[in-house]
Amino acid sequence: MNQYQPWGLLAGRVLLAYIFVLSGFGKLIGFAGTAKFMASKGMPMAEVLLVGAIAIELIGGLMLAVGWKARWAAWAIFLFIIPATAIFHPVWADPSQMIQFNKNLAIMGGMLYVAFTGPGRLSLDKA
Repeated sequence: MNQYQPWGLLAGRVLLAYIFVLSGFGKLIGFAGTAKFMASKGMPMAEVLLVGAIAIELIGGLMLAVGWKARWAAWAIFLFIIPATAIFHPVWADPSQMIQFNKNLAIMGGMLYVAFTGPGRLSLDKA
């Protein structure tokens, strides 16, 4: 391991987490509008599912950023992205969603990387 690897792993976790913390906070402050949007996509129990999405994005994102149970957080976010991508970025039905779809695939790759390698030395888990 080189001397910069712990810092690179920390930066990678923080950058991966950023989009989820930001998105989760946005969903929290715009709860009603987000629930309405989700319902318009055919999601049943949109409010209940929205609470789960907020929890995964905010809590999971923060866990990932600080490196506490980061492997679990990465798996939770990875699994969360699968239905979110299928529902909100269906490239097979709307080719204009290609960039969002591919972005989510790339983020899933980053989550797998954290899940399999751990958060690194500069983390609360110190793995």
